[in-house]
Amino acid sequence: YFVKVAWAWTLWLLLPFITLTTYQFAQSKFLYGPTKSVLMVLRRLSALLVGTAVWYVCTGLFVYIENLTGTCSSSGKPGEPRRLYATKQECHHDNGIWNGFDISGHCFLLSYCALMIVEELAVLEGLSIDQNSRLHVVINSLFVSLCFLTMIWVFMIVCTAVYFHDFSQKLLGVLIGLSAWYGTYRFWYLKPFSPGLPLPNIPLSSKKYSYSR
Repeated sequence: YFVKVAWAWTLWLLLPFITLTTYQFAQSKFLYGPTKSVLMVLRRLSALLVGTAVWYVCTGLFVYIENLTGTCSSSGKPGEPRRLYATKQECHHDNGIWNGFDISGHCFLLSYCALMIVEELAVLEGLSIDQNSRLHVVINSLFVSLCFLTMIWVFMIVCTAVYFHDFSQKLLGVLIGLSAWYGTYRFWYLKPFSPGLPLPNIPLSSKKYSYSR
């Protein structure tokens, strides 16, 4: 059940992290005013909307493929004609077993979430915050939480690989997760009309003070 709401956990932690780091980044590096900084925050937060759309479309597609390719093994009652089932839910309602091509939604979602978190954490490379400030403590707490969550996702990918699905279903799930990450962060987000990358291309001279310092 924890994996089934994996996107909710990822969204819950990335939302404040992206908001705080982007706003601080806009003011400290670009010297933006409050209005322009808020607009930059909204633009970056749209990456979460893209991720939500990717999650919704892909999981819906997986369910459609499983229903399209599956058949139901149901004993039924003696003397009754054999019933044809259109969906997995109908089959399970009659205590049947649905045999279809079940692409691993866990492998897809966990790999996509882990890669998305790693990409968003890259903003810390160019962020400068006073170490004694309350904001520094909050961002550090979110950073540690996101790292811990990523470790959980990787561990659960291993569990899924050992105990669930067959090899082709797991491999296809991971490949779709990798494709979703590559199509967004390595292709679309490089374009002007996109949510943009967490860490824009900044001259090295402007990276005088890093977050680690």
